[in-house]
Amino acid sequence: MKANVGGIDRILRGLMGVVLLSAGFLAGLASPWNYVAMGVGAVMLVTALFRFCPLYPILGISSCKKCDSES
Repeated sequence: MKANVGGIDRILRGLMGVVLLSAGFLAGLASPWNYVAMGVGAVMLVTALFRFCPLYPILGISSCKKCDSES
């Protein structure tokens, strides 16, 4: 897996992941939307952690400028 998530993208993904996970837990898990929010939040945190988004190569996107110059 070649890194394709850059610095600002990584920070935003991490913050949004924490916000969505927190919103899902704090809302009491009463609605299916809370599970959706937690699922999306978990995916955002994982992609921020590993610096790889599986959707980016399909779309031909990379927000990691440093990683693009290494190849």
